[in-house]
Amino acid sequence: LTMRSPRCGQVLPALDVTDLHVIASREIRTAMLLLVIATAATDATAQTAPVYGDALYQPKLRQPGKDVMWLPTPDPMVARMLTAARTSATDVVYDLGAGEGRIPIAAARDFGATAVGIEFDAALAALAARNVVRAGVEDRVRIITGDVFKEDFTRATVVTLYLLPELNYQLRPQLLALKPGTRVVSYMWDMGEWEPDETIAAGGDQAFLWTVPAPVAGQWTVRDGSGKELAGLALTQQFQRVGGTINIAGADQPLLGAFVQGATLGFTFVAADGGVRSARLRVDDRRAAGTMLFVSQPTPITATRN
Repeated sequence: LTMRSPRCGQVLPALDVTDLHVIASREIRTAMLLLVIATAATDATAQTAPVYGDALYQPKLRQPGKDVMWLPTPDPMVARMLTAARTSATDVVYDLGAGEGRIPIAAARDFGATAVGIEFDAALAALAARNVVRAGVEDRVRIITGDVFKEDFTRATVVTLYLLPELNYQLRPQLLALKPGTRVVSYMWDMGEWEPDETIAAGGDQAFLWTVPAPVAGQWTVRDGSGKELAGLALTQQFQRVGGTINIAGADQPLLGAFVQGATLGFTFVAADGGVRSARLRVDDRRAAGTMLFVSQPTPITATRN
């Protein structure tokens, strides 16, 4: 059999019928092998892929929802997140985007906490509620069908979420308005300029932990235990980062190592006498109380925001 190149008209070497059969056989064997491999891979995936849900409803991985697609947080990461948040029986855990309910269930079952899951998808929320009953924690877990941007979660002492970066940013003002000391844990995504206090790693994945800081920016007056005015504080704040000055007897001194961790405000300064003093106060809205330490001697102090 003689063939001519379609591009340049060049006569190609002749092939007999046997050659064509050999080529065709190779192509067929290759195609069959690829089909067998693909079929085996499909069978293996079908055998190993986890099945979620129950007889009434089985959600599919990556199924679309409101603003997000459904992907459950892996169980090892759930445990690490709740542990990092120091979850205990005294906590109220809110899971924003609760899916099939695994985080609220784990919080109640493994940590003794009270938990609330908020899930927009009604079918997923109903599945989560059934899972709560199956886990035997219905006395401590409640599932709400609702929008995380509209539901009230101000009672939370721990908040967990697995959303998307832009949704985290949109929720950030609500999270920062929670009671100081509330722990927030996000799987996979951070909060932008609000730097995490801790990064959590488990099985190649990561999550981030924040502690809601008390708002402390502004002018404060510091007094000793008798009410005598000691100093003026001028504080600036960017999330948990704090800076400023302390004014004693008309002289400003920069604050050193200033921070706010939950409701605790701390700073160090060098007084006019050259002595180094450190203060720790617990902030409650516009008031704070604590101690100032000098040469290992604590002095009770209070502060009021002007």
